[in-house]
Amino acid sequence: MKKSSMIFFERKFPSANMILIKDQLPILIDTGFGSDVKETEELVRSVGVTPEELHLIVNTHYHSDHVGGNFHFQKNYGVTIAAHKWDANLINTCDPEACSAEWLDQPVEPYQVDTKLSDNDEIHTGSRILRVLHTPGHTLGHISLYEPEEGILICGDLFHKNDIGWLNIFREGVSSIQRSLESLDLLSTLKIQQAYSGHGPKIDNPLDAIDAARERFEKWISMPEKVAWHACKRIFSFTLIIKNGLSKDEVNSYLLKCGWFQDFARNSFQLQPEEFIQILLDEMIRSGAASWRNNHLIASTSYKAPHKDWIDKNIKPNEWGIQDVLK
Repeated sequence: MKKSSMIFFERKFPSANMILIKDQLPILIDTGFGSDVKETEELVRSVGVTPEELHLIVNTHYHSDHVGGNFHFQKNYGVTIAAHKWDANLINTCDPEACSAEWLDQPVEPYQVDTKLSDNDEIHTGSRILRVLHTPGHTLGHISLYEPEEGILICGDLFHKNDIGWLNIFREGVSSIQRSLESLDLLSTLKIQQAYSGHGPKIDNPLDAIDAARERFEKWISMPEKVAWHACKRIFSFTLIIKNGLSKDEVNSYLLKCGWFQDFARNSFQLQPEEFIQILLDEMIRSGAASWRNNHLIASTSYKAPHKDWIDKNIKPNEWGIQDVLK
């Protein structure tokens, strides 16, 4: 029998990375941002797997850059979707909190989770077995996948090669740091040779990356403002990516209507939202996260801007409706 292969796709924002396990039962882990779905399908086809052959899509967590292609593959090809049971319950009831999409102002097209996963579940691909590890922190329903034979870890947004996943204390809880540390402690007990995260390159020294992530989280315990700044810059950068920048004239009004901006301004920095606007803009420029070009604030990271028509659809779970999901 031909040995299976694990294919890593490092992707530009706004899409998260993907992993395709090419085996008797092909598995796709995460599906990128919704506007990139044609590219997502092309990547799958480019390695000799048709969408109809996909046995399962597994989501590491429910953020828009990881689940955006779900709608396309489920509606057009009937692909089964699996996710942690806590994510599944929010998704399947079209809860307004699903995907944190409303709070983050990130569009997600409707889908349903067919298979609810729990810690230590096994996913069989034919010649491989992936162990599901519940690794909350970045989100409550975040999972990692571990393949023990080759020591491969797929860790979503828990940690990256040179960074850690931002923490949403207002939607995922004030204990997110502690949960992240416990998740890292769990992973550090495993024999890991190589890891793939949701963003950035593959991780050739995963235990070193875990130690670095742990050290950073531990520092954050006594420095809560760092948690807030890390999150604000990541969230706002993603906004600038999916909107391909914001003009000076629209930045203020846009920020003031965002749930995340209101929460961080009032609760993390004890400022009125109007006061926090310029402070955030100054920090985006100072840190190099964004820059002004022709009176537009543009994200500094490399990205592929979604088509404006797609973003203008503004699809959110609170608008899905059960009937829309089941069509």
